[in-house]
Amino acid sequence: MSRDYATLVNHQVRLAARPVGLPKPGDWRHAEEAVPPPEEGGLLVEVLAISIDPAMRGWMNEGRSYIAPVALGDVMRAGGIGRVLASRHPGYAVGDLVSGSTGVQQYWSVPAEQMHSAGPAKIDLRLGSIGQWLNVLGMPGMTAYFGLTEIGRPRAGETLVVSGASGAVGQTVGQLGKILGLRVVGIAGGPAKCAWVVEELGFDACIDYKAPAAAGVERWDAVREGLARHCPDGVDIYFDNVGGDILDAVLARIRRHARIVICGAISQYNADGGVAGPKNYLALLVQRARMEGMVVFDWAERYPQAVAELAGYLKDGRMKSREDIVAGGVAAFPATLLRLFSGENFGKLVLEIAPV
Repeated sequence: MSRDYATLVNHQVRLAARPVGLPKPGDWRHAEEAVPPPEEGGLLVEVLAISIDPAMRGWMNEGRSYIAPVALGDVMRAGGIGRVLASRHPGYAVGDLVSGSTGVQQYWSVPAEQMHSAGPAKIDLRLGSIGQWLNVLGMPGMTAYFGLTEIGRPRAGETLVVSGASGAVGQTVGQLGKILGLRVVGIAGGPAKCAWVVEELGFDACIDYKAPAAAGVERWDAVREGLARHCPDGVDIYFDNVGGDILDAVLARIRRHARIVICGAISQYNADGGVAGPKNYLALLVQRARMEGMVVFDWAERYPQAVAELAGYLKDGRMKSREDIVAGGVAAFPATLLRLFSGENFGKLVLEIAPV
């Protein structure tokens, strides 16, 4: 405990205003504060990398949700990986690598009262890299695993469609579907992403929702045509990360007793006029199908089970992961977040805060 904490400065990004549409520079405040030594029973963690997730946009809105919104003036919420810099907790040693709700900042002070409810979990780099611990072995992987297995309830031979197929959740959903014996069709934006999920991840097909449309033809006809071609007998499971027109297109193709997993709706998060609901929802009635939302925290006690299984697939080569790691530290957060909504990222988007 001899370190001179007076020399450390914690650079942070705090929420300054509730965004309307895409977050703008004025919605953020860059702050600096002193780094206190950890209190009895607590930790001080140096943040190494943070996960950039579509859910962040929802956390910035005021209103009822599955988790309290980030308060104005607070450090922006983010999951991340860090290294224990100082410990006054018997279960953690200096140098341990941990994951948790670090926030968008350089140093994460964890008080004793949060060590159980929101405290960090140790990670083992023998199971995967830091990027993989924010991807397949982290919250996206947990979301994919429990969303598909618990809500999708897959049976070998069924057809699974995954939107956002090249993203953090989608890439794991599709690969897990193949491991479980499903026919997997992805939906992604651009030929490079579609080629990757088929050629590298082993999806059976991928539909490019950005494919150029003929004159006078709606862009979404590419999705509808692709679904008709690659899912001629219909869709048994749809794992939705996008919402909007793509959700409607898939609903028009579902089979009897289909399961639709509502994980996210990135196409709607920045809509000025509110979220557009599905127009084809009566397909649920006609096909006696089920559409169910999921929040991954509901399975928190079973994360170790999922981590062990997914780490095994990474080790034996049955599963791959791709991370889009952006350097630049805390100051790069606002611009990096926007990459999610332009589709610029390719794979799980991670912001590097400090060298590993």
